Amino acid sequence: LKAVEEMKKNLGLSDDQVIIKWNIPEDETCYDAAVDLADQGCNIIFANSFGHESYILQAAAEFPNVQFCHATGYQAAGSGLSNMHNFFTSIYEARYVSGVVAGLKLNQMIEDGTVKEDACKIGYVGAYPYAEVISGYTSFFLGARSVCPSATMEVKYTNSWASFDLEKECADALISDGCVLISQHADTTGAPSTCEDKKVPCVGYNVDMTTVAPDAALTSPTNNWGVYYTHAVQCVLDGTAIETDWCQGFAEGAVDITPINEAVAAEGTDAKVTEVENAIKDGSLHVFDTSAFTVNGSSLEDLIAEGGDYAKYADYVSDGYYHESELASAPSFDIIIDGITSVTN
Repeated sequence: LKAVEEMKKNLGLSDDQVIIKWNIPEDETCYDAAVDLADQGCNIIFANSFGHESYILQAAAEFPNVQFCHATGYQAAGSGLSNMHNFFTSIYEARYVSGVVAGLKLNQMIEDGTVKEDACKIGYVGAYPYAEVISGYTSFFLGARSVCPSATMEVKYTNSWASFDLEKECADALISDGCVLISQHADTTGAPSTCEDKKVPCVGYNVDMTTVAPDAALTSPTNNWGVYYTHAVQCVLDGTAIETDWCQGFAEGAVDITPINEAVAAEGTDAKVTEVENAIKDGSLHVFDTSAFTVNGSSLEDLIAEGGDYAKYADYVSDGYYHESELASAPSFDIIIDGITSVTN
């Protein structure tokens, strides 16, 4: 809704020019909803859940004069439909920066004796073992390791995008397993609630968690979907083509982190965040710099050169980094790097 309101404000659209359908499940209901919107005269239709894609493709094929835009998907390019589009943000950039915030907090905990340097284990509550989640927690971890090299990370999957109880349970289990800081790629306040209770610092997702965890929450990586909504609708208004795949990040204002919680964060965090964000914007820092990680003790370039399972990543790696969300908008980094272990709940 926030993105729609931003788009309406940017383009001067009125309420009667926008129709919103809420809580559309990932089944045939999605197709029916898309068809109904097209029948009502909508010129452009957005769908925002991963499981909506096949139904949106079906509707797009039937309404060639209507533009269909699907978030997080990957099938637009291969569909052969000029009115089907995928979009995402470079949220991995914001996750990296939030990881830097976490790493600085770990350093503070080492300095004050709360944590031993060789026991800096982060816990991560992940939704599903999809590339979107793996890319996210890897970029977060690389951000943390960039300032706290001794950090390791354990991931637990809930196999649900939004389950307060499961996320709370996973966070509790991770803390019991020795994790001294928690982050997440799941949609509820379950993990921050546990962290507030257990007095463990945390990084949330998409919304400011300080109202839930004022003494634990550091920051949250967040998306600004209004950038894409404005762009896509402007294209329709102008009669210009919408990109088949679209993905933008800090430089375009499509991602950010929520305000640093000064009551919890380490001193100097704001200045470091500004430095890292500027480096990402000007291209001097690449989140998936392949010199910053190994896979089973080897560099990704060496594994690609050897062929086998890693040969499929050859097109993604050049100039010393993995080009996430450049060949297509959807995240593709699904490699488990050294320092991270994962467990399905």
